[in-house]
Amino acid sequence: MDLSTPMSSTQILNSPGRRFIKPWLIAVIVIVLVILGVIVSFIGRYNNMFRLQQQVKQSWSQVDVDIQRRADLIPNLVATVKGFAKQEQTVIGEVTAARAALGGARTPNQTMAANNQLDGALSRLLVIVENYPDLKSNQNFLALQDELTGTENRIAVSRRQYNLSIQTYDSYIGTFPNSLVAHFSGMTYNNDYFQTAATNRAAPPTVSF
Repeated sequence: MDLSTPMSSTQILNSPGRRFIKPWLIAVIVIVLVILGVIVSFIGRYNNMFRLQQQVKQSWSQVDVDIQRRADLIPNLVATVKGFAKQEQTVIGEVTAARAALGGARTPNQTMAANNQLDGALSRLLVIVENYPDLKSNQNFLALQDELTGTENRIAVSRRQYNLSIQTYDSYIGTFPNSLVAHFSGMTYNNDYFQTAATNRAAPPTVSF
């Protein structure tokens, strides 16, 4: 072949260097690339779901720590109230029983239920405190009240973060095509939002010291 003569388009396509590119090979390459893209996308989305799932667990751990911190204050609070209001055994017993239920909780749902029970018992305890001026002015009680208030504020903050983590996770796995990845990987919705009991949603009693 005369190298000085330009090759036509037909000659280029039929040249020995071009003959090995077959249509079926191109199709195979495209299919392989698509499959690899799907696999990479699946892995990436699954990893994000797993990360969000772990974030929910970490958020719950903080809630649990704050709840247990408040529970640790209960024995001293009960002992102080007993010193001034021994006859209020019913309410004192409710607080003690609620704390015991909290200590026996093994799942988030059990912990949330026990915490709501404790919220109600503590609210009733604060109501009877109004009848005991000496107790309201007791320095030990005042210090415990301050600690309880601070701990309840931390519980409120960590509870909101926990619920936000669940919302983020559920929203992510609920959108397409994440929903398909969630289905095939066994990821499910988490509906264990931390809601306060209906009886505890009313404004708490005002207690002045």
